[in-house]
Amino acid sequence: MKTGASSAAAASAMSSRRLHSLEGICAGVDLPAYKREQHAVGIVHIGVGAFHRAHQAVYTDDALAHAGGDWRIVGISLRGTSVVDALAPQKGLYTLLIRGEGGTQARVVGSLAGVIAAVRNGQAARDALLDPNVRIVSLTVTEKAYGIDRRSRSVDQTHPAIAHDLTHPDAPTGVIGMIVHALRRRRSSGIAPFTVLCCDNLPENGRLLRAGVIDFASRLDRPLAKWIAQDIAFPSTMVDRITPASSEATLLEAKARTGFEDFAAVETEAFNQWVIEDCFPAGRPAWDQAGVLMVKDVAPYERMKLRMLNGAHSLLAYVGNILDYRYVRDAMQDGLMVALLRAYMAQAAKTLGRLEGVDFKQYEDALIARFSNPAIAHEIRQIAMDGTEKLPQRILAPAGEALANGQDIRLFAFAVAAWMRHCLGASETGRPYELDDPRAAEIRVRIKGKEADASALARALLDMPGLFSPDLLQSLAWKQQVIDQLAVMLSQGMRRAMSNLI
Repeated sequence: MKTGASSAAAASAMSSRRLHSLEGICAGVDLPAYKREQHAVGIVHIGVGAFHRAHQAVYTDDALAHAGGDWRIVGISLRGTSVVDALAPQKGLYTLLIRGEGGTQARVVGSLAGVIAAVRNGQAARDALLDPNVRIVSLTVTEKAYGIDRRSRSVDQTHPAIAHDLTHPDAPTGVIGMIVHALRRRRSSGIAPFTVLCCDNLPENGRLLRAGVIDFASRLDRPLAKWIAQDIAFPSTMVDRITPASSEATLLEAKARTGFEDFAAVETEAFNQWVIEDCFPAGRPAWDQAGVLMVKDVAPYERMKLRMLNGAHSLLAYVGNILDYRYVRDAMQDGLMVALLRAYMAQAAKTLGRLEGVDFKQYEDALIARFSNPAIAHEIRQIAMDGTEKLPQRILAPAGEALANGQDIRLFAFAVAAWMRHCLGASETGRPYELDDPRAAEIRVRIKGKEADASALARALLDMPGLFSPDLLQSLAWKQQVIDQLAVMLSQGMRRAMSNLI
């Protein structure tokens, strides 16, 4: 990888300018080891947020450096405009700050060729998906954006984007509507289809998205749905890299490192992992040469990550928020928190089958070290968002399996009780916080007047349609465990509840 060659003095003189080229960047910053203009676009990525810029775009940057190819990325922001306003004047360039034990490494990533704000120019976003050179459409839009019912694997017709796009299929605004519209147009125009690559934390994410896309298409055009089922690839993936939201400090450090203003700078940890089901009929970048693990079956790796990392992360977020911790690294200075997380990870590991090449205890140790990284300011509120979307795959799935196999369910019940306590919207010191969840309004209505009654509060939330599986709801032992844990949290406090469990 090349490094900035100009002197610090020259870069300093240009520091009031915006990052928009690779010229004049301070020495010591890693630059793309290829000529951007020599590589055309081959990927459209929907959801060009911080995680994509710290993960998939970086792997693609490395793949271009290793093997070249026309695989640069056009990013689409479906809802917001701020990321486009940051990246467009910079011609897609941005600084990535990688914070590890040995210090912070800065690099400028060049794989983004352009960005589009769909809310400003929906036609441009739709046209990008029709480009014959685009052979992959990848996505990081968060769980709630898809509008797929995970149980039925059909689209939720009450989801705003799904409802709109079924009514206006030629002017879609949601991710599934846009994919179906593009595939329909490509098919009718004789343009080869693209591969759809979901990179969100959903169980069997490729298969789930495939089912949702086919169901949506079948409601509009059954032959199209049949063609999608037969001819379109939806590889599953597992992604992993802790990426906190960028702050003013992130931008200031990026400027100090590069010598240029960079309003799209991102910070992340040194660890990075991407596991992909290797099924790309139209080709793909040389991701394998960039460190991606290309496999036949992603599911075992996905389950490990969802249950041990993501499940523990959610537990930490609910407990940490209630105890008034702001950052993950601060909560990890609490010995009781660390003991709780280790116990939870160990129990989650017992729900997993043997995974070749993986030692679950070593993985647990690595996760504890990553959570404790003092250089990463990962806000707990960011992790606590969208609980009703995250609980099923992160905590409820292993809880159901543990229950069915006669294993200890107490730690899973504790995690659910902690989420219920989190739903009250105030920490133990009385600090209010916003319940950021797509079903927040429903939750508030359900728990009103029940805030101090553990049994009533738990039952109100357990009765939420489509959240808890029948096997859990039919278990008196499970429900009583949740109620008992919640009762201690409400009457004696979170630390007492934690101590009783460890």
